[in-house]
Amino acid sequence: MKRSVILVLASLAIAPNCAAQTTTRKAVPPDVILITIDTLRADHVRCYGYDKIETPAIDGLAKEGIRFAHAFTPSPITNTSHTTILTGLLPSLHGVTDFAVPLAAAHPTWAELLSAKGYHTAAFIGAVILDSKSLAPGLDRGFDFYDNFPEHSQAKARWGRVERRGMDVVQRAEAWLTTHPLGPHFVWVHLYDPHDPYEPPAPYSMTYQDRLYDGEIAYADSALGNFLAYLKAHNWYQNALIILVGDHGEGLGEHREQTHGIFLYDSTTHVPLIFKLPSRSAAGRAVDAQVRTTDILPTVLDLVGSAQKSQFDGDSLKAYFAGEAPGRIAFGETDYPLRFGWAPLRSVRNETFKFIEAPRPELYDLRADPKELNNIYADGSDYVQKSRALLAELRAKLSPSAPGGQSTSEKEGTATSDSFRLPDPKDKIEEQNLLHRAMIATENDQPAEARKSLEKALELDPKSPVALRQLGELELQTKEYSQAAGHLRSANQLRPGDAAVAHGLGQALAKTGDLAGARDALEASLKVNPAQVPARILLGNVYLGLKNLNAAEDQFEAVLLSEPNNAEAKAGIAKVNASKQ
Repeated sequence: MKRSVILVLASLAIAPNCAAQTTTRKAVPPDVILITIDTLRADHVRCYGYDKIETPAIDGLAKEGIRFAHAFTPSPITNTSHTTILTGLLPSLHGVTDFAVPLAAAHPTWAELLSAKGYHTAAFIGAVILDSKSLAPGLDRGFDFYDNFPEHSQAKARWGRVERRGMDVVQRAEAWLTTHPLGPHFVWVHLYDPHDPYEPPAPYSMTYQDRLYDGEIAYADSALGNFLAYLKAHNWYQNALIILVGDHGEGLGEHREQTHGIFLYDSTTHVPLIFKLPSRSAAGRAVDAQVRTTDILPTVLDLVGSAQKSQFDGDSLKAYFAGEAPGRIAFGETDYPLRFGWAPLRSVRNETFKFIEAPRPELYDLRADPKELNNIYADGSDYVQKSRALLAELRAKLSPSAPGGQSTSEKEGTATSDSFRLPDPKDKIEEQNLLHRAMIATENDQPAEARKSLEKALELDPKSPVALRQLGELELQTKEYSQAAGHLRSANQLRPGDAAVAHGLGQALAKTGDLAGARDALEASLKVNPAQVPARILLGNVYLGLKNLNAAEDQFEAVLLSEPNNAEAKAGIAKVNASKQ
């Protein structure tokens, strides 16, 4: 046994063609390939025991690598979970707890760390949700090439506008590798297909017509197979370090959650994790110990021989590659409920129990109750007390001066006491399902379906600021300006500090001819977020309509300071000058 352990560990440290050399030669760094499959539950992959699906590419990778049976993400949201993978930090530490939250420069990324070692780096994303110019600022740091989406897509369908099919993503990655053959490479490939709406292409739409989520997974697996075949054909596969991981899972109706983001149950936090090592060392190994996605980056740096100067919330998994090691405590965090005015959640999971801190706390015996259906919470429970102590230690790391180191909830002081005065997400999940359904219908240009879901959500909670905002924005798109103004005014009263709501209200009021009201709404919006160019241009035009030429000129000139070639601002200045003559 000791001999096999030594052989496995030794094979990680040297390139396969460098052994038995009479002269000392520097080891060739392995190519590093990260494959993240969005919304992928571990228990819906064949090599994880699910026999209702065919996933030959993932299964083949597991046979040639190390499969971690119990890997957990701390976050059930795409941006947040990917930022954790790319930084090795928990969400409350890296600070990206919602969409469009910039990743602070203080947190080095996987690409930055490998770029410093001479790696050529590229990222290929499958959804606009990870676009570094809009919803994921900062994730592109360290990448020589980051395949963002077009800023102004003319496509009406989802494809190419908000999502790319997996085969499109891998073909983009293959094209880049073909034109950049010199390594070592770090390539990140993100396959978004299993994310809802579940619309797999043929033949998967027919093979899995009663289980379209599985059909999306099977299709993503086929795209993965295409990419792995490309790597093999170009002799990049054998010596590559390949990591496959799900960013989070999917509710599929468990605990009444149709998708993900709100809860911290295993349905949305248990993900597949596979490491294929250079020269297929430790092939076919399965690890039952509990690990975390925060452990991935420290492991990669360990394997490529990079000195770990950065502090991570995870540790290298190398100890599991050739022997047994104890499982690790997995934290869970979701601030996504705060977006809707509901309480954030925190969890602590070991291999026996899971504690969820919520307005109505939860505790589950995972061995007796793996589906987390029987809440056995008792305030004096030993595990509850230990879990709360661990969460308190985590909060203590979040010093007010730490750049980018606080989540939304901690910044507002709500992650401790105030948060539990907010509604429990368990009481709001039906509303969330409707809001999400409306968002997807809007993306798919189905306004009638979106309206239906939003009206049902408002029946559940007439004062839902998110439902009011979504309905008002939908009515702006359908040119129902008076109705839009009414709904957005109500949303603005509930959330006076929301710049986007105030901007939308300004748009609606301008369209109805209420220029004074539009002026006030836009001024309020820009006070919260002065960087909104569209809001500032609209305000300039509103001032033109109000015959306040100096104020209009100020707005257009402010735009030109940041965007000297902005055509709308130049046209506005021309209108001002013409009116002055």
